[in-house]
Amino acid sequence: MLSLKLPRLLSINQVPKGYQEQGILCGYRPPRSSAAACLLSVFQMTNETLNIWTHFVPAWYFVWTLVGRLRGPGGPEDPHSWPLLAYLLTCCIYPLASSCAHTFSPMSTRARHICYFFDYAALSMYSLGSALAYSAYVFPDEWVSSTFHHCYVPIAVFNTVVSTSLSCYSRFLEVERPRLSKVSRTLAFVYPYLFDSIPLFYRFYLCALRGCAEPAVALHYKHTTFAFLTCFIFATHLPERLAPGHFDYIGHSHQVFHVCGILGTHFQMEAIMLDMSERHERLLATSLLPSALQTLAPMGTCMAIGLAVIGLCSASLRFMPEPGHKDKPHGH
Repeated sequence: MLSLKLPRLLSINQVPKGYQEQGILCGYRPPRSSAAACLLSVFQMTNETLNIWTHFVPAWYFVWTLVGRLRGPGGPEDPHSWPLLAYLLTCCIYPLASSCAHTFSPMSTRARHICYFFDYAALSMYSLGSALAYSAYVFPDEWVSSTFHHCYVPIAVFNTVVSTSLSCYSRFLEVERPRLSKVSRTLAFVYPYLFDSIPLFYRFYLCALRGCAEPAVALHYKHTTFAFLTCFIFATHLPERLAPGHFDYIGHSHQVFHVCGILGTHFQMEAIMLDMSERHERLLATSLLPSALQTLAPMGTCMAIGLAVIGLCSASLRFMPEPGHKDKPHGH
C-alpha cells in the first residue's frame, strides 16, 4: 500500500556537499528519495517547496497565453506570428523544466545532475526564443536589414549551444572548484542575455538621446530591471547569506530569483506583443520576417544539440567525483 508519510527533513550537515546551499541550514529532503516521495514533498514545506511552485504556477499562465494565441487571431496561419509563438513556447518550457528539476533532484546524485542539465538547456532555449522575437519585432528601424540583423539569429543559435554546454559542464566543477562552477554557470546565461539585448539597449540609447513615446519601451525597461535584479540575486545569495538559517523555507535568494525572473519574462512578453502590434504595418510591408521553417529550424537545431549535450554530460557523470559530507557548503 502506498505510504503517504511525509519525507523526513534534514539539516545541512546531514546531506552531501552537492545538495548544500549557502546560508540555508534546514529543510533539506533526503537524498535517494523515491519519485513518489519527491512528488509528495511538493505539498510539504521544505527549502525547495516555493522554488517548485514559483515556476510551476507561472508556467501555466504562459501556456494559457500560448494557447490563446494559437486559437485566436494572429495564430499559426499568420506568417508574422511564428517568432512570437516560438518565443511563447520557450516561456512555457523553461519554468516547467525548472519546476521538475527542483521536484525530482533528491532522487540521486545522478538524477540531480540530469534534472539540472534539462533545466539549463531549457533556459538556453528561452534565450534563443527571445532572440527570434527580438529579431522580428524589436530591432531598431535603423538596423533592420543590416549585416548585424542578418547575423543576429545565427549568432544567437551559437550562443545557445555554448550556454547549454558551459552550464552543464559547470556541474562537473561543483565539488572541487565551486567558485569556478558558479562563475561559469552565471556567465553561461548572462552572456546570451546581453547579446540578445543589444538591439534593445540601442533603442534605450535612442530614447535617452532623442526622447520617445513608445509604450513598449517602458515595458522593456521593466523587463531589463528585473533581469538585472535576477542576476544580482542569483550571484549574491542574498538575503540568506547575511542571516544563515533565517530564510530556509521562505524568502531565500533562489525563490526571489524565480519570482524576479518570471516577472521579467512577463514584462518582456507584454513588450514584445506590444511592439509586434505597433509595428504591424511595417511588418506587413516587409518580407524580412522569417517563415515558419526559418523560425523552427534554429529551434530544432538547438534542441537537438542540447539533447546531445545532455546525453554526453549524463554519460560522463560516472567520471565525476562523489560529493562528501564534510566539505564547506556552497550554492548551486
